[in-house]
Amino acid sequence: MSAPETFDVVVVGGGPSGATAAETLARAGRSVLLLDRAGRIKPCGGAIPPRLIRDFAIPDSQICARARSARMIAPSDKRVNMPIEGGYVGMVDRDRFDEWLRDRAAMAGAQRRTGTFETLDRDAGGTAVIRYRPEGRKGAETVSVRARTVVGADGAKSAVAAQAVPGAKENRCVFAYHEIIRAPKGGADFEPSRCDVWYQGGLSPDFYAWIFPHGDTASIGVGSMQKGFSLRSAVARLREQTGLDSCETVRTEGAPIPLKPLKRWDNGRDVLLAGDAAGVVAPASGEGIYYAMEGGRLAGEAVDERLRTGDARALRTARSRFMKSHGKVFLVLGVMQHFWYRSDKRRERFVSMCADPDVQALTWQAYMNKELVRARPGAHARIFFKDLGHLFGLSPA
Repeated sequence: MSAPETFDVVVVGGGPSGATAAETLARAGRSVLLLDRAGRIKPCGGAIPPRLIRDFAIPDSQICARARSARMIAPSDKRVNMPIEGGYVGMVDRDRFDEWLRDRAAMAGAQRRTGTFETLDRDAGGTAVIRYRPEGRKGAETVSVRARTVVGADGAKSAVAAQAVPGAKENRCVFAYHEIIRAPKGGADFEPSRCDVWYQGGLSPDFYAWIFPHGDTASIGVGSMQKGFSLRSAVARLREQTGLDSCETVRTEGAPIPLKPLKRWDNGRDVLLAGDAAGVVAPASGEGIYYAMEGGRLAGEAVDERLRTGDARALRTARSRFMKSHGKVFLVLGVMQHFWYRSDKRRERFVSMCADPDVQALTWQAYMNKELVRARPGAHARIFFKDLGHLFGLSPA
């Protein structure tokens, strides 16, 4: 029998994080195998901020809609509009966007294959051996390839992480479900340039529901970590109360979404996690595309350094660099989710806060640029005291 092929890197998972890691490494001159399952689309609102569009050179052809405002809906049905002054949030359809990213990685030199990862073993010399089952070959035997390094970008319940990285199985998740529908031409509570976020316990007891525009289609979804809560029923209720129940359903998807970054992303040797596998989804908002691609880029750079120097400690830099840039944002959002999403009374006050001009300005600046805003201490002080008023019930809901 011939010896298995050997690659510098095998990237398991071809979502935004894996595709970005594969492209980064291929452009660095590494031999890369990008392995992805067929038909895998994550439930996702599809929002991408200007910084992602800029940093990762996303062309206009991939932007299926431009959201110029967000509307927050409270348990009382109070609605707060948050316009985006002088800009927009790009919207993408993950079905098309993810495939475009994989194609871009292939154009950079990565080799694409479709199949399901099964095991990570070692050969006699200690080199990682990836075994996968090719797609479309029923009953086919697994295929083996050797990898000097492995990037696990195969989602929140990562099989690579479970087999290779200590502590990875302990990460908790929110479960998300959405339905892609044909966008209505009229007669429904829907605006093609607005993102709606529903903070109502009946739609989600501990997260939120959403309606996001995608041009000719729209994403209607909900997330919750409460066992037994029916996500499908919640989406059906939301569609009914917004007049979207008569719209054609194009496809449905469900998947777990991690709640916070793992404490460890590598095995100290030759495996590094990225994207949902590393837990890089923003708390409170559930935003993941920008953080996935940023994590994929950092993973690619760390793996390239590992291959160049032979020093496995280089793999740690992916997490340390990510947390240095985004750790404070994740901390703030985590506290916000823990406090404000616990009851409808608190959700009501949270939506009321969103009507404040200072809150809106700082929220959009932080979201669009992916960093906390430090240049407006007066606004931060005003928000602090207003927040205290809401916390202690001194401000009107």
